[in-house]
Amino acid sequence: MSALPLPPVTAGVLDLIGRTPLVELTRFPLGPCRLFVKLESQNPAGSIKDRIALTMIATAEAEGRLMPGGTLVEATAGNTGLGLALVAAAKGYRLILVIPDKMALEKINHLRALGAEVRITRSDVGKGHPAYYQDMAKRIAAENPGAVFVNQFENPANPRAHEETTGPEIFEQMGGDIDAVVVGVGSGGTLTGLGRYFRRVSPKTRMILADPEGSVLAPLIATGRLGQAGSWLVEGIGEDFVPAICDLSLVSQAFTVPDQEAFMTARELLRLERLLGGSSTGTLLAAALRYARAQAAPQRIVTLLCDSGNKYLSKMYNDYWMRDQGFLAPERKGDLRDLVSRRHDEGGTVTVGPEDSLLTAYNRMRVSDVSQLPVLEGDKVVGLLDESDLLLGVLEHGGKFSDPVSSAMISRLETVPVDAPIARLTELFAKDHVALITEGSKFIGLITRIDLLNHLRRRMR
Repeated sequence: MSALPLPPVTAGVLDLIGRTPLVELTRFPLGPCRLFVKLESQNPAGSIKDRIALTMIATAEAEGRLMPGGTLVEATAGNTGLGLALVAAAKGYRLILVIPDKMALEKINHLRALGAEVRITRSDVGKGHPAYYQDMAKRIAAENPGAVFVNQFENPANPRAHEETTGPEIFEQMGGDIDAVVVGVGSGGTLTGLGRYFRRVSPKTRMILADPEGSVLAPLIATGRLGQAGSWLVEGIGEDFVPAICDLSLVSQAFTVPDQEAFMTARELLRLERLLGGSSTGTLLAAALRYARAQAAPQRIVTLLCDSGNKYLSKMYNDYWMRDQGFLAPERKGDLRDLVSRRHDEGGTVTVGPEDSLLTAYNRMRVSDVSQLPVLEGDKVVGLLDESDLLLGVLEHGGKFSDPVSSAMISRLETVPVDAPIARLTELFAKDHVALITEGSKFIGLITRIDLLNHLRRRMR
């Protein structure tokens, strides 16, 4: 097997943006069609949005709006912020990002690691509300003299990036033979840029929209009426309005994809093809599969792996999160075991032993983001250690984290039998206790207020 030529040495990370691979999917049932995925996750900040970030910043520089050392402000519900953070850091600009509170923690941490200033706002308000992420970003830009509001939703450099780079790359990689391209709409730049390019060079190529359920865009295309937006968990695509740069006239067909279908399709992509895509990738792939399976004649279809799924490991790739959201069927026992906290590891509730050190307890609390630990001897609960107990134990012993957990734990416990009614939990919570669930003398797990709330929400669906 001959070695493939290595890519040339680049002058910096920004030269790595674009020229991403195209992969054919061969393990999904596709009817008579062939389906190809462009791996935009291979861009240096991990998503297709690197392309527009570079073009929008370069355009602001060329037009004289962005001076050396200047400030950029943007509203982003997805990966545009990461692309902007990468380019801003490489070019020495200050960047302020306003993001809605549904954004994955992995993305937020990545943004801050790149030096961006992150302002988190509400995701449950619409355009015109002062807390709406775009309105807030525009206000922040106005309050900082000389700052440039990037405004991806109205910035013509956004679709131009795809018209000049993404489209030509796909056309070249596919040998000019493309029947359909499946895209989503966040700002509308991908749809508009690719749609304009293929309308010019390949008129037979149809633009297919994949839209999260709750977004107004697919219903608008179907009915001609702009309805009320709902809510969805997929990040980066779907809108509650039509962005100024979004040309929906380029769309030939639109599919509405529920969150559950999007997440399960992305997980199936990893299982079958070993490709780790994000939540928007699941939406696009679900629509592409529906489109392909509906065709009577062979077609060559292209869609995008918009970003890497490593930003969603705590969400759509986490079975416990998926169960909490109702997307995976929970394991039903018919008693309080159905409520036991299993957010942290395969074994269920995070615990500690009485002879373990206070340092061990502290590290488990910190890593698992919990505030209390049941203390077990074998399978029997003998104590409970919370943050206050740990703090007092360390202070009283002169800061000795090496002391055993038994020196600081509470040993007088009130346990709850696994077959007790839920009302028993509320009695404990009213006394500011957590519920230690047992079956005989065996410890089963711990239930907190949030576990009870998650259980009630699942029942009310």
